[in-house]
Amino acid sequence: MSAREPSVSVPLPDGRPRLAEAFSSRSADGANTGFVLAHLSRTTRPFLWITDRLTLCEIGEPYAVSRPFIRARLSRPADVLIAAEEGLRCGALSAVVAEIWGNPKVLDFTASKRLAMRAETSGTPCWLIRHGAKADLSAARDRWRLHSLPSAPLPYDPKAPGGSLWHAELFRSRDRRPGHWVASYDRAAHRLHLAPALCDGTLAGVAEEAGRRAAS
Repeated sequence: MSAREPSVSVPLPDGRPRLAEAFSSRSADGANTGFVLAHLSRTTRPFLWITDRLTLCEIGEPYAVSRPFIRARLSRPADVLIAAEEGLRCGALSAVVAEIWGNPKVLDFTASKRLAMRAETSGTPCWLIRHGAKADLSAARDRWRLHSLPSAPLPYDPKAPGGSLWHAELFRSRDRRPGHWVASYDRAAHRLHLAPALCDGTLAGVAEEAGRRAAS
């Protein structure tokens, strides 16, 4: 890991409708799901959340989603991709999120290119949440690899769990510098804070800062 990346606080959404992928570094780790949810805009327009059968069996349902959304549970990855593309054609949606397990043949470069072009043409962001998958060839504009970290401590009760922390690696991007960060989400301000992941793995300062933000 590098300690050179700057600490940034990113207002969400970032205004760039595009296709992005979020991989989980560990099987059944919900870090990629939480990270994607943090990116979805706060709006009265619903977003579309699509899941294939294997993901539903292994991961389950999204929990405690505070924004309006439309749920679709489909058997085959091919059906998920078709639904995602149709969702991107719908101007009433704020975003499209598709969960796919593993590396199905149908999710090839051509399929990802179709989603990327559709997202940019329609102005609707699209996320692919990749559970139990390897980062194969893709046209996604941003590709993240994530895993959960111990939660930030609460300043007024250090024994209680605080806000979620994730290790976030941007390993490929069309127009951003790749790097490693410790990510935390400020729910009140709807901001994603990215702090440099230190070379020695020290997270105490980052966790304390995230705890103070959560309490403020």
